[in-house]
Amino acid sequence: MNAAEPVMPRPAATVLLLRDGPDGRLQVFLQRRVKGMAFAGGMTVFPGGGVDASDRAVAWEGPEPAWWAERLGCTADEAAGFVLAAVRETFEECGVLLADGASVDAGVLARARDDVAQRRRVFGDVLTGLGLRVRADLLHPWARWITPIVQPRRYDTAFFTAIVPPGQEADAQTTEAVEATWWTPAAALTAFRDGEIGLMRPTRTILTDIAAFPDAASLHAAAPTGAISSILPMVVEGLPDVLLPGDEGYDLHVASGHAPAGGHR
Repeated sequence: MNAAEPVMPRPAATVLLLRDGPDGRLQVFLQRRVKGMAFAGGMTVFPGGGVDASDRAVAWEGPEPAWWAERLGCTADEAAGFVLAAVRETFEECGVLLADGASVDAGVLARARDDVAQRRRVFGDVLTGLGLRVRADLLHPWARWITPIVQPRRYDTAFFTAIVPPGQEADAQTTEAVEATWWTPAAALTAFRDGEIGLMRPTRTILTDIAAFPDAASLHAAAPTGAISSILPMVVEGLPDVLLPGDEGYDLHVASGHAPAGGHR
C-alpha cells in the first residue's frame, strides 16, 4: 500500500444502551476505556467493537438483513455483521444479551459471556447451546461514522440504540474499560467540558443530539426511518477539532482524500 493511501476502515458496531434513571430521565451507559488501548485509549465511549467474520453466520428474530442494509447504506452481508457485532459486543462488554428464548441460569450465562469474550467459542455456537436467538428487533439504527482518513487505525461504525431488557443489568465487568456507569447525556457533556472525561467527536455529537429526549422510550422511537448517511469527519491542520458535514470549510473531497487539503489549512 502506498504510504499516502488511507487505511481501510474496519467495520464496527456501537450501542447506545438506554434506560430510565430513578428520576425517570434518560440515561445512557458509558465506559472509560483503558488508557493503553490502541484505539480511543482513555476515552469515555458507548460499548462496542469490531465486526467478527463469525458474526454474519448468526440467525436472528426481527427485520431481515436487507432491511438493515437499506437503512445503513450497505450490503445485506455488511448489515448482518453490524447488527450481530452490536449484540455480541453488548453481551461481552456489558453483560446485556439482546436475545430471546429459554431462561438461562446466571452462572451459565456468565461463563458463556466469558467464553465469547476470550474467543474460546463463537457467539453463534454459544447462543445455540443456550437455546437462545438474537432479537435484532430490540435494536434501532441511529448513525454511521467513519474514522478520519489521516488516522492509522480506522473504523466504519454503525451506531444503534437499545433499551436494556427487563430483568437485565449492565455492568463494568470487561477488561477493556476501567469504569462503566449510567449517565444522563447532559451530565456526560458537562463532565467533558470540565475536563473530567474525554469524549471523541462522534460520542460528543450523539450525546448532544440525544440530550433533549426525556426518556429511553422516546429516544429509541426516534430512530431514523430512512437511509442513514455516513459521517466522515475532516481533519484540518491547526484546528482543535474536526469538521463535520455542514460545518463551514468542510469538503467531502478533501475529507475522503480525493483532493488536496492545502486550501483548508
